[in-house]
Amino acid sequence: MEIRPILSALLRQKTGPLLVAVQVAISLAILANALFIVSQRIATADRPSGVADEANVGYLAVRPLEKRPHAEVLARQQEVVQALRALPGVESAAWTSQMPMSRSGSSGSVRASLAQTQETANVALYFAHEGFVKTLGLKLVEGRDFQPDEIIDNDPDTAASAEDIPRNTIVSLALARLLFPDSASFVGKTFYFGMGQARPSRIVGVVERLQGPQAHTGPSAEYSAILPLRMSLPMSRYVVRTAPGQRDAVMLRAQEVVRKLHPMALKEQVRSVSDDRYTRYRNERAMAWMLIAVSVLLLLVTVSGIVGMTALRVAQRRKQIGVRRALGARWRDIVRYFVTENLLITSAGIAAGLLLALALNGLLRRTLEMGQLPVAYLAAGAGVLWLLGVAAVWGPASRAASTPPAIATRTA
Repeated sequence: MEIRPILSALLRQKTGPLLVAVQVAISLAILANALFIVSQRIATADRPSGVADEANVGYLAVRPLEKRPHAEVLARQQEVVQALRALPGVESAAWTSQMPMSRSGSSGSVRASLAQTQETANVALYFAHEGFVKTLGLKLVEGRDFQPDEIIDNDPDTAASAEDIPRNTIVSLALARLLFPDSASFVGKTFYFGMGQARPSRIVGVVERLQGPQAHTGPSAEYSAILPLRMSLPMSRYVVRTAPGQRDAVMLRAQEVVRKLHPMALKEQVRSVSDDRYTRYRNERAMAWMLIAVSVLLLLVTVSGIVGMTALRVAQRRKQIGVRRALGARWRDIVRYFVTENLLITSAGIAAGLLLALALNGLLRRTLEMGQLPVAYLAAGAGVLWLLGVAAVWGPASRAASTPPAIATRTA
């Protein structure tokens, strides 16, 4: 079949085909970028936190309603941890100041050298006792865990500013690479907390990953440091790793233990790492589903436009189709004509849509810090629209080709 007669026919009546091509172009631009955003959102929501077997890790956030002396708070922390470790079904327990993805915690500036006038990063600061790395199941890729004698006491009400940073620290691999990008090994290297008085700390261990409480998007989500501190903070978090399938039952018993060991009134909350993941990334998943729904509706509108345009053009050529059938044109010849015509229109729309998709991606990159749109998403969007274009035109073209010549030529 020659393309020239089809192009001539399209140029004579170009308003309908032009509208369909514009619709295809807009659909492709939105579809490719929407699919890319969906994949990024889902990847963000599913990214590992560093906590092994998250479903088996829970914690209690405990806040006494009245302030207690520093020494009493530390003694109570130790009592609670020991009691939790003795519970049936508990594999490990530890005290910590904050938890990954919990949306509540502290952070601070770090720099690689004293010569820097700007921070290298703002990192999540985990204050923890012994057993924290084991309880969360963090993977040490270099160095070691803290020794018991490295954990120091710190009273936030009386400690001098130079005393609140331990001399040894465990950092995430992402933070270590950021601080020392040219190094292959990080243990033994010294970096500095804060931008004022020099507060050096030496890296004794590196964990593969550990998300911060805020779990920001991008690499900064894993900029974390674990400091060996015993502190009388207003809130304590007791994290527990349980045997598989026993988390809920164990956390109920853990809650009873905490109440018995705290004679004063408490404000408490039982959480799990799985709960925090769901809460933190709920918006990402909601946006992904919303974009999927919008994409589906957009495709339906595009398909409806193609079907409507084809049906109109078939109706306008009803007599012409009858004449061609009477002259010996076969069913497949008629169908092929309309399919080819629609492929030309769709291809023109796709060509414009590819340029529009790249332009839209550039705008999103500047405003939302998105990545470069991969070619695979453009190819996938183009392929989907090509297939939908053929499927949409097939019905009207098939019905027109099946009309007997005598009936088709009965009216103009």
